[in-house]
This record gives sequence, structure tokens and C-alpha cells, in this order.
Amino acid sequence: MEILIKASQFILSLSLLIVLHELGHFIPAKLFKTRVEKFYLFFDYKFSIFKKKIGETVYGIGWIPLGGYVKISGMIDESMDTEQLKEEPKPWEFRSKPAWQRLIIMLGGVFVNFILGIFIYIMLMYSYGEKYLPNENVTDGVWVQDSLAVRLGLQNGDKILSVDGEEIKKFSDITIEFINGNNYTIERNGLSIKKELPVDFIDKLITRGKNAGMIVRPRSPFMFAKFQENSLNSNSEFKDKDIVTAINGQSLKYQDEVEVLLNENRGKEILLTVKRGEENKTFNVVVNDNGKLGVVIYGMNFSDLEKLGYYDLANINYSLAAAIPAGVNKSYETLSNYIKQLKKIFNPNTGAYKGLGGFISIGSIFPSTWSAESFWNITAFLSIMLGFMNLLPIPALDGGHVVFTLWEMITGKKPSDKFLEYAQVTGFILLITLLLFANGNDIFRLFQ
Repeated sequence: MEILIKASQFILSLSLLIVLHELGHFIPAKLFKTRVEKFYLFFDYKFSIFKKKIGETVYGIGWIPLGGYVKISGMIDESMDTEQLKEEPKPWEFRSKPAWQRLIIMLGGVFVNFILGIFIYIMLMYSYGEKYLPNENVTDGVWVQDSLAVRLGLQNGDKILSVDGEEIKKFSDITIEFINGNNYTIERNGLSIKKELPVDFIDKLITRGKNAGMIVRPRSPFMFAKFQENSLNSNSEFKDKDIVTAINGQSLKYQDEVEVLLNENRGKEILLTVKRGEENKTFNVVVNDNGKLGVVIYGMNFSDLEKLGYYDLANINYSLAAAIPAGVNKSYETLSNYIKQLKKIFNPNTGAYKGLGGFISIGSIFPSTWSAESFWNITAFLSIMLGFMNLLPIPALDGGHVVFTLWEMITGKKPSDKFLEYAQVTGFILLITLLLFANGNDIFRLFQ
């Protein structure tokens, strides 16, 4: 059921983005009186799930969910239908239109993607606002559980101040900033320390597999949930949501502090003090030989920690006027981070190429339960990503067509139809190779 919910959201988001992207080509083509022969969601090799001709255009849904297309008369595109190019150009064909009109038609899809992403972010800011943990509010530093964080030299209580000299404002941005960065600065025991990030940090991050996520967390309390099987303390006075505040009279606030003292008291009986509601209770428990109490501890998100009084979250509500610059800024940050990560993919030393994913990776980022906020956040991100990817100067993508058209406008020389045909084939092979590699990565990770 969980997979079905994720897949449904992925298909819905993808379909919406494809249809609107292709409308971005379709509308200016119609405005410039260019004939559009087909408008398709997904590809229709050999047959279609649905099709209907209205006017001069066939509208349909293909059976291969790898994208979509509009087939414009007189244009060399992914359909590779070059028969019409053997005839004299017709007034309604793409190749007969002025270069500036062809440029607008080609940029239409990208324009729609960027505008859609910005619009969604604006409406999300207006509807939901922003709620996050300011990094400056993590006054007692971070909790280092992840082995990668340990290998980076981080310790419990370190305050992560900046990455590449840029101050970190949101605690949840630390991991993404480490992915994009080269060095970071921490505060430890009142001293400022600058550390280099290993060039293969992304590779190390990826190899964590299912443990991937935030490399550090805000320090949390030791809150009892239940006993583990055969726990030595199953008959103790522990109750649900008891928070450990002291061991043998030594005051403690965070789980990592509790774990240090438990490790020092292996195989011993200790005096435990817990906070239960507004009261404090003290009782004896036994620490096993592994330095554990044999209990399950509550995992907590930022909101849980705020309710317990450990951290103050920023909660910003936006008017429609204020949501516009906030949404634009969010779009800029999204695009900027994506470009930084893309650059690292082309550097083999980073190992970032191993994280390149296909449809399984994209589908997995959707939540397992329906959340309108999450769905639209992911759709906005994918829209901006799709817009940028289509701008890349690769033949078979919009960016490739744009480059050839700009060349024509600057030099006054139009590339031959044969050259465009070869370029389209080359670009198509490149894209298929990339698609196979990305989805191959997905399959490899599944087997891992």
C-alpha cells in the first residue's frame, strides 16, 4: 500500500509537469500559427492508451511513462520523423518561422517549469508558512550518532557555524550544505575550528544506504518508551515518557550524556532520577554489560522537542504580498543547490555520480502517506529541476535547439536539416545512456 501511495503521487506529479511543460511549447506554436500534429502525455511507440484528434492536432496518452512531447510540423524532434523535411517548407511549419519565434517556442516549456515552481513555492509560503529550527537556537551543540559524522571529526556538543564561510541559518540545512561545500567551521569548548570536508564526502554519504539522512541531529532527552525483551529492568519503576535527568545524583539533560554515564557504569546498579510530568522520581536500575538499560527510547522530531521545551522553532506566517519574495527566494535556493550538486556529479573524485537516480529514486522521495504540503513541495522542486535540465545544451533537449537557434541568430547561418538530424540522434543516445545509468543505479541500490 505504501508503494502504491508513493507511485500514485509520483505519476500525478510527473503527469502535471509534463502536460504543463508541453503546453509551454504548444501555446506559442499556436500563437505563431505553427501546426502542432500531436500533443502527448508519455510516449506512444507503436500504440496509444488514448488518442483523439481535435482540429489538426491528435491529443493522446502513450504507454511509456518517460515523458511527453508535442510534435510540431517541420521540426526535427524525438519522433525522428524526417519525411516532411524532404519537401519544400510550408508556411505553417516550424522551419519556416523566423528564428525569434522558433526560440520562443523552444523556451516555452522551460519558462512554464520555472514559473510553475515559483508559483507553487509562493502558494506554499502563503498557505503553510515556514516552520524550522534556527541553527542559532541549538545552543548546546549537535548530537553525533552517525558514523560518517564521527569520521569527519565531529563530537557531541559541537556547534556547526558555517560552511564555506556562509552562516547556517536552518539546522535542517546542515547536510545539504555539507554536500555542496568544501569546508566548515565549528565551535568547540569556546574555540572556533575550521575543518575540510573530504572530496568524496558525497560518496561516503551515499554508501550509508538506508541510514542516509541528517548527519547530525539536535541533542535530545533520554525518554523511556518501553522495555526491550528480557530487559533486566522490566520490573523497575519506569513509566511511559519518563525523562532521565540524573544518574547517581549527577544532573543530565541529553541522551548522549546519559549514554556516557551508563557506559561508565557497566554491570552496576545505579540510582536513576526521572522527570515524570511535573514530578521527579528516583529509583534503582541495573546497567547491563553493554552499558544499556534494556529499554526503547522515543525518537523525536523538532516539534516534539519544542513541546518539551528543549528548542524554540521559528514559525513564520506570510501574507500573500510577503509570500511572493519568500517563494522566489526559495526557488532560487532550490535551483542554486541543484546546480552545485550537478557540478559535483561531473567530478569523479566526489563519487556523486553514484547517487544519480532514476524513477525509483524520484518516486521514493514522496511520502508514504498523503500530504498536500509535501506533494506540492516535491512537485515545485521537480518543476525547477526539469526546467534546468531541459536548458542544458544537449541535442534532443530544448537547450540544444536553443543553442542552434541562437547560433543562427548571431551568425545568420542556419544549421542544415541533416546536421540537426544527426545532432538529434546523438543527443537521444546520450540521454538514453544517462537514463539507463541512473535507473541502473536504482536497481543496484535495491539489491544492496
